[in-house]
Amino acid sequence: MTTVRIGTRASALATTQTGHVADALTAAGGAQIETVHVRTDGDRLRGSLTQLGGTGVFVTALRDALLEGRCDVAVHSLKDLPTGAAPGLVTAAVPERVDPRDALCARDDHTLETLPQGSRVGTGSPRRKAQLLAVRPDLDVVDIRGNVGTRLARITADLDAVVLAAAGLARLDMLDAATDLLDPAVMLPAAGQGALAVECRADEQHVIPGLTALDHLPTRVAVAAERALLEHLEAGCAAPVGALGLVDGAVLRLDVVVAALDGSRVLRDHREVALGPDPVAQAVALGRDAAADLLAQGAAALAPVGPAGRE
Repeated sequence: MTTVRIGTRASALATTQTGHVADALTAAGGAQIETVHVRTDGDRLRGSLTQLGGTGVFVTALRDALLEGRCDVAVHSLKDLPTGAAPGLVTAAVPERVDPRDALCARDDHTLETLPQGSRVGTGSPRRKAQLLAVRPDLDVVDIRGNVGTRLARITADLDAVVLAAAGLARLDMLDAATDLLDPAVMLPAAGQGALAVECRADEQHVIPGLTALDHLPTRVAVAAERALLEHLEAGCAAPVGALGLVDGAVLRLDVVVAALDGSRVLRDHREVALGPDPVAQAVALGRDAAADLLAQGAAALAPVGPAGRE
């Protein structure tokens, strides 16, 4: 039996996600799985993710482990992956996405609408902060870090609520902590939220048993549009940008928001395309065109996007 070494961060959420991929690989290809824990900069360093470099802080060490041969595949939260190509590596599988929405977890079962005036809401995401303030400018949005349990514990300490990804809560069997699953019309998720990426070395993509069976084409198409949008917006880690693609039959729909960090101004875009024989290429084109239109409408005046967003 072939042994496949899977690289993962050691957090509870990361190991749970990796466990799902390991089970699927075992079922699809009969591989024997060995887990390799890798510590990333995002795990080691404290402080705001935007100050640490944001995109890539949870990824670089895992990619190094792949390239150095310490593991055969790596499992990432897809929203953590930089949009640029990684030489020598390939995203061999994008498993079926789970709920991409954000979840409000609040004291006294409050929803976003019923939170008392001036409530303190914790999040480490500029995207979430901007969209929260767009609908509730009275809120005091506090920058926080830590794992899911640490963040939830602050609700009974110094915060009235926190915002987390519904997917992470569900994977940890903690979705009952959510008091309000936020409609994408109110809060669009991060590009790739709710999806995983399984990376491997480019020359081994077709020799790891069961790997191609994990790929879910509708999810790959949807996130391709979202990530193309980010890439062509040149959105840095601090950019308040939300995006959600959805394949409905033979149609791909893409919704996008770019917001001022204080929520005072918001730009939205919605578009769709009928899918043909090369849906991933169409998805990339859709995301690219949405980015171009948003920049033409002045997105760079609202948020750190465009050439200045990379600085």
